[in-house]
Amino acid sequence: MRASNLIKVAGKSIVKNKMRTLLTMLGIIIGVGAVIVMVAVGDGAKSQIERQIQNLGTNMLVITPGSSSAGGVSRGAGSFNRLKLEDAEKLRNESMYLSAISPVVTTFTQAVGPQGNWRTRINGVDVDYPLIRDWPVSSGSFFTAADVRQRKKVAIIGATVAEELFEDDDPVGQTIRVRNVPIQIIGVLAAKGQTAEGTDQDDVILAPHTTVGTRLSRWNFVSQILASTSSPGDIPAAQEEMKVIMRESHGLAAWEADDFEIKNQAELTEAAAGTTEVMTLLLAAIAGISLLVGGIGIMNIMLVSVTERTREIGIRMAIGARGTDVLTQFLIESIVMSILGGAVGVGLGFAGAQILGNVMGWQTLVNTDTVMVAIVFSAAVGIFFGFYPARKAASLNPIEALRYE
Repeated sequence: MRASNLIKVAGKSIVKNKMRTLLTMLGIIIGVGAVIVMVAVGDGAKSQIERQIQNLGTNMLVITPGSSSAGGVSRGAGSFNRLKLEDAEKLRNESMYLSAISPVVTTFTQAVGPQGNWRTRINGVDVDYPLIRDWPVSSGSFFTAADVRQRKKVAIIGATVAEELFEDDDPVGQTIRVRNVPIQIIGVLAAKGQTAEGTDQDDVILAPHTTVGTRLSRWNFVSQILASTSSPGDIPAAQEEMKVIMRESHGLAAWEADDFEIKNQAELTEAAAGTTEVMTLLLAAIAGISLLVGGIGIMNIMLVSVTERTREIGIRMAIGARGTDVLTQFLIESIVMSILGGAVGVGLGFAGAQILGNVMGWQTLVNTDTVMVAIVFSAAVGIFFGFYPARKAASLNPIEALRYE
């Protein structure tokens, strides 16, 4: 038989047995829809985390305290802090690749404003901080180098702090009290939202590090040192240069390990992306099991179909149809139902991802590659699980098939 005739016969059989066709497609529909939704959740999470990391700053490098050990047991990263303001100054004076540097002195305390009080984080920073973090002010202005030198009692507050301490009032020009120290608000930071770990970036007060270090925290060490380069291509060289300068600043011998850690934005992005990729693969694998179950369903329904249509197969063979014609017909039916089920599953997957994003507040992302893979995979499932029933139908003896009741 010609291919066109086989397709027509297969199409008539599919349309004729609507319930059987629906049952055959159901597993594929659910499987493809589940794959689309699960991968959309994983890709959406990956995209959101990458955006949040990029939101941390531009070409940023972070120096954090190293680890210490007692009795051969490591106390973990950040347990041994030797970072000082002198380290930041040495980096600023000697580095050839860094375009901006800022030490960060952190303390947590209660801030009292006109509309109430709020426990928040206070970061003592330098004038380069908004450049490194790519964080402009929405109103007012940032403090100056003169404010840092003179230890001025001025601050810029995040959007969350502004809402908690001032509600609808304009904070610029007003005064808050932090540990009984009056601090004048000279600016409000643009809203940034949460980090990848769920920390509210807007719940912060920024002040000159000299003011925080001498008037609020009394710490001799800084929490971290932030830096950035003019271009992403300078980051590897800058990182190596920072390591050399920091080791010299801390007087470390060649055999001594670093007492600090330097991380760049690319490493943070790769780590987060790796985590979300594993999660996406896991979700896709779980959803893929339903595709496998759907394929088994196709095989079972097709086997039932072969049994029901045994006499029909016998008649076709008796009037000249070859085994390959019967095999091709059943394979076409299986593939068509799989592709139709895959198409319907894609539509339901799109809708499910959208609904899940709206109801749960998750970001979902459906890309073209996922859709194409799902459809191709559904067709492959149709071929794989439809081949055995089709081969069984093609191998029937015409005489026995005609006698079948």
